[in-house]
Amino acid sequence: MRSARVSVSLLLLVFINFEMVKPSDKSDRAHVDDQPHVTEQIEQTEQTDQKIQIPNLPTPLPTLLATTKAPETPESNEYLESFQCWKTRASCDVAFCLPWERCVEGKCTCKPPYLCPVENVNPVCGHDNRNYRSYCQVMALSCRTRKSHMSHFGDDCDVNGPKFRTSIDEETGLVRLFVPDSNGGEELLVCKKMWNMAAANVACKEQKKPLGAASKNTVDYNTLTASTQLPHRCVSVYCQGYETSLAECVIYDKVEVTKGSLVATATCYEESTAPTDHPFTCVNGKRVAQYQTCNGIDDCGDQSDEMCCKKCRKNAFHCKTGVCIHKEALADGKIDCLDGEDESNKFKSKQKSLSLKGLPKNSEYISPMNETKANRKALEANLVCGIPNATTVDDEEVVQRGKSTHGRVKRVVGGVPAKPTQIQWQIALEENKRIDCGGAYIGGCWVITAAHCVRPNPRAFRVKFSLWKKSRAQDTTDIVPVEDIIIHPNYVANTYENDIALVKLQKLPFTEKCLVDNPAISAVCVPWSTHLFQPNHTCSISGWGRTAEGRSASVLLWANVSLIDNCGRFYGNRFKPGMMCAGDVEGSVDSCQGDSGGPLVCVDELGVSYLWGIVSWGERCGQPGFPGVYTQVAHYFEWIRLHIGWSAVTKFNS
Repeated sequence: MRSARVSVSLLLLVFINFEMVKPSDKSDRAHVDDQPHVTEQIEQTEQTDQKIQIPNLPTPLPTLLATTKAPETPESNEYLESFQCWKTRASCDVAFCLPWERCVEGKCTCKPPYLCPVENVNPVCGHDNRNYRSYCQVMALSCRTRKSHMSHFGDDCDVNGPKFRTSIDEETGLVRLFVPDSNGGEELLVCKKMWNMAAANVACKEQKKPLGAASKNTVDYNTLTASTQLPHRCVSVYCQGYETSLAECVIYDKVEVTKGSLVATATCYEESTAPTDHPFTCVNGKRVAQYQTCNGIDDCGDQSDEMCCKKCRKNAFHCKTGVCIHKEALADGKIDCLDGEDESNKFKSKQKSLSLKGLPKNSEYISPMNETKANRKALEANLVCGIPNATTVDDEEVVQRGKSTHGRVKRVVGGVPAKPTQIQWQIALEENKRIDCGGAYIGGCWVITAAHCVRPNPRAFRVKFSLWKKSRAQDTTDIVPVEDIIIHPNYVANTYENDIALVKLQKLPFTEKCLVDNPAISAVCVPWSTHLFQPNHTCSISGWGRTAEGRSASVLLWANVSLIDNCGRFYGNRFKPGMMCAGDVEGSVDSCQGDSGGPLVCVDELGVSYLWGIVSWGERCGQPGFPGVYTQVAHYFEWIRLHIGWSAVTKFNS
């Protein structure tokens, strides 16, 4: 049995057995094989577990279990994981937060309004006669108070000035709006175009119906009778479901109502009108029909009908995290899927053929959607990470079974020499002039590495950036002293649980920077969600660790590995929460001694790189059935954020 991958390299092993060099006594390069006490502790634990007796259950419990009936409806169908989903749009582990929210412990929470961007935005007039600097600010206030504050775009907020309002006729369900404008305002109906349950839900919520609409429909304008004259014009309304008022939705394309025109109606939700034939139960308690789920439209009003989908219906697109978005969201300039697939080039080329008929083209009103896009763009620009300044991965020399081959590398079998400035977030961690570990630069003055690579003695360490040859600096190399080392408080040296540490760099004199500007150094992004990348996704590892021949690499090596699911089948109870596996099922590529603390980096559909793992431990480098074990960085997002702050922690959801 081999041990912890405290220092680990890119292996080129193809069923090659070799005698491992016994590591030194340093804990950061210990191996499981060299720590028999670890095995003894595990065996003792297993024996202890077998001796634990289950206490007698309290008497009411058997009664409850006996009277519990099996569900009358199937637990899932071809679209749904189950007939009840516990995730909503507030679940930022599978979907993005809105610009006026930020991701904390897997949930979107409201930001203070002052954190919203203030450049290139339009002012908003509120129902309270106040002027807000932006749509984001007024939405942040609505988020915190859970009621609508927005009337309309503009700064004409006179106390006696007209304000936006919505009404739904009790008899016909006809939806009417009053939309303020520079001429005072106008009564309008809502056109059929893009009228869906998401918009109907918002309209009903304005009528103090917290669960939104039971149904949406349209009616022929000519069949309507009313004691008062009806408006002769209608507008299209596009809502995404998070809004608390139709004023917050996109209002566009005002047109004359002509003979045969269809206008919008809504029936607000009551328990008596809820479907009873095997319905889907939303998180908010609303019940909707199964055919309303996984269609890319927020029928629940909290998006829970679109969050736990195995696949989507024909008008929707399935994100890898199980979220269904409407096809009109593809290539619309706003990322909806966590990995950015909906905005990838494969959809941009098809944009003209997509059904974009509902999106505004000739609106006379300011678009909240465009304001949201501008806000997100401004927030995302605050942190530049995950995009190297240069990419040099072509025409590498691949060494396989001792033979050299040339050509473009598509599948790396073993360790491939990197080019001198290729992996720009890779660092070498030097302790007392010796390099046994790597790490990753995440921006600002921070580096992430494995806990077993460091000890609480900052003066003993230096961080080397843009190092290619392990024994010699190059022109772009920068060597930075360490100010502080923060080891995870729950790190367990014997089991490598919580094997993660933050290294804080010393600042340059008379500046807040820790590095001189260097185009050969880039930060890798920190992921906030453990769902961002799925099993079998191809990622890369890098380091100066041992190769198949058992020698440390003289230059930085990198290789591709695949994310492996259910790692407990390989390592049993030694595999703990916060760990993950990656490698090759056949064992032909792996990390090994000397790579510890180094990065496992995954790239999303938009080409943004994330630090998905940290080389931690494993057995039998490159042997079948023994994949490398890595610390899963996203699992520790909150701990990282608390130490380094929002400004340097993530590109999104901040």
